[in-house]
Amino acid sequence: MLTAVWVAVVAAAAAFVAGAGVAIYVMLKAARLMSETSAAVAGLRERGDLLIERANATIDQAGEQIARTGTVTASMEGVTAAMAELGGQFSAVAPALPAAGATGGPLAWAGALVYGVRWAVGNRGAPGRDVPRPRGHTARGGRWADRPGAAADRPGSAAGRAGRDAGRRAALASRGNGAAR
Repeated sequence: MLTAVWVAVVAAAAAFVAGAGVAIYVMLKAARLMSETSAAVAGLRERGDLLIERANATIDQAGEQIARTGTVTASMEGVTAAMAELGGQFSAVAPALPAAGATGGPLAWAGALVYGVRWAVGNRGAPGRDVPRPRGHTARGGRWADRPGAAADRPGSAAGRAGRDAGRRAALASRGNGAAR
């Protein structure tokens, strides 16, 4: 028969076995966690080394590019000096050009007047000839004359707004279809 002391000893032994089992389980989990952590740290170290190598290569390339830029800048300074010298030689050889204000003289005004009169006479508009006119003018020269479709040209009319808005809608619709702009 078991006495109270034996029951206490058996209970203590069972508790010790359970505690040892929990401790072993926790140590196994910790060992797995530490091995995974060390593998992750090793991978990060490798990636860090690769990143540092790439950064060093980029810095080297930037240094080479800066050296090339310095060479180009030096050659551009030489070209600028040569162009200044050429400009001096050209100004010494070429005759002096008239000043900018001299282009508006009487001869230029007369030429412009002759051109305008010639253009106006040439575009007087024979019947059936397509002559460009300001918007809103009719072939008879009057503004908003009573003619078929005249209301569509009038800016304030509903017909004019509808025709104008339809053209805008068509233009906006073509933008969404990948049409060239």
